[in-house]
Amino acid sequence: MQALHDLKDEDLQGLAPEAIAALAQQMLRHLRQQEIEIRFKDAKIEKITFQLARLKAWKFGAKTEAMSAEQRRLFEETLAEDESSLQAQLEQARGEPAAGAKDDTQTERKPRRKPLPDHLRREDHHHEPDNTNCPSPMCGRPMVRVGEDISERLDIVPAEFFVHRHIYGKWACRCCECLVQDAVAPQIIDSGMPAAGLIAHTMVSHFVDHLPYYRMESINARSNVHTPRSTLASWSGQGGAALMPLYDAHKRFVLSAQVLHADETPVAMLDPGRGKTKRAYVWTYARGAFDAVPGVIYDFCVGRGAQYPVAFLGPDDDGHGATAWRGTLVRDEYAAYDKVMVAQPGRIPAGCLAHARRKFDELLRDGGKSAVAAEALQRIAQIYRLERELATLTTGERLARRQQDAKPLWEDLHAWLRLERSRVPDGSSTARALSYSLNAWTALTQNLLDGDVNVDNNHCENQIRPWALGRRAWLFAGSELAGQRAAVVMSLVQSAKLHGHDPWAYLKDVLTRLPTHLNSRIDELLPHLWQQPAG
Repeated sequence: MQALHDLKDEDLQGLAPEAIAALAQQMLRHLRQQEIEIRFKDAKIEKITFQLARLKAWKFGAKTEAMSAEQRRLFEETLAEDESSLQAQLEQARGEPAAGAKDDTQTERKPRRKPLPDHLRREDHHHEPDNTNCPSPMCGRPMVRVGEDISERLDIVPAEFFVHRHIYGKWACRCCECLVQDAVAPQIIDSGMPAAGLIAHTMVSHFVDHLPYYRMESINARSNVHTPRSTLASWSGQGGAALMPLYDAHKRFVLSAQVLHADETPVAMLDPGRGKTKRAYVWTYARGAFDAVPGVIYDFCVGRGAQYPVAFLGPDDDGHGATAWRGTLVRDEYAAYDKVMVAQPGRIPAGCLAHARRKFDELLRDGGKSAVAAEALQRIAQIYRLERELATLTTGERLARRQQDAKPLWEDLHAWLRLERSRVPDGSSTARALSYSLNAWTALTQNLLDGDVNVDNNHCENQIRPWALGRRAWLFAGSELAGQRAAVVMSLVQSAKLHGHDPWAYLKDVLTRLPTHLNSRIDELLPHLWQQPAG
């Protein structure tokens, strides 16, 4: 059809009228086809533009605020996929180059993404013109290389299995008939196949990435490596047992904090006798939210009774000279904590403002329009806004600002709560929400007396999140022992993550060193003291 456009008047001279008519009909059909394609393209662009606008409305709309954290995370991931897909379709419909196909040498638009980490291995691919002579017809001389532009693209090679070959030379004295050979280095699993790195990888995949063993078995099989799920479980079991002395030392470190956060979450545990699962609990203890050296430890228990935290915090002697914990405990108003507080003298309760707020938030959601709930949320929001400003201050500065700025807000809130409580009948939802804060008032305001105490227990709830993610993947703990082993591993790797360590690098080094490490120096392997080995 392009040839028709190139025709000139002189080209048409001498053509028969029938030929000219045929060319005109051909041109007309082509124009109609172009018009149809343009209308179709415009309609497609309009549709995609509308879908993009709707996605953005969903993304920033108020309805997303009603989602739970998990729902919102899944929604945002799906939204990102959809938005990228629609944007690519829109660029394709408009005939624009895809974002990834644009010239990397353009300097007018700087990329916003962060530079790729320096420690990643680089593979250089050199691209030079086939002909380096000047393309000008009047020149043709060889050109001089004056620089280069570099663009980087991130790639990955799936997990690579490799084999350590330990070759022990044998040396013999023919006259003395003696044989000398280097001793075999002790390993976590002495007579087994896995090295420390593979044991660490298995434990991280299961306890950090929450992969069930049967999935890990199929993943390894893609590399033609046969690792039955029972073998993987055995490796994790032996690795967890080796970490027990380190877990005990970590417990002593966490419980040395003067401010401690505590919370518990349910986890299903298999009950083989009944062929069902029953409810067990993971108790979480974290050093204070403002502590310069963070740490968290988990305790897997078969129940939620007060005897479990009392036993964990309260023994006078654990065989290592540790005494019962004393300090300020940030927790919610679950009744079991009352027994924990009186189990040892010197324990101070601190409340959770987030739990108090939650009562009013539930009242507003379930009860519709509640002026009391709306007012309470506004007053609590003022306290939180101030606390965000104080987060980076020192303990003394934070306490001084709380006495000066936060205390009046708390006093106004207290007076308002008592006034509203006197106006509502007993037994109502509003009365229960008001009474929760009033009954816990002394604990809720402990932060006004100690700058190291946070206003809520969200710090501890964030440390429980790995268990919430894990129980959705592996569904239940196979036994009480398996739950306790998970608590050991997750206590160490979660604390390592709090200090910015890679969980696999940490566990690999620890499992390598533990067989020959002196127990008297076990603290050197704790997450807050561990140093990445050179090289």
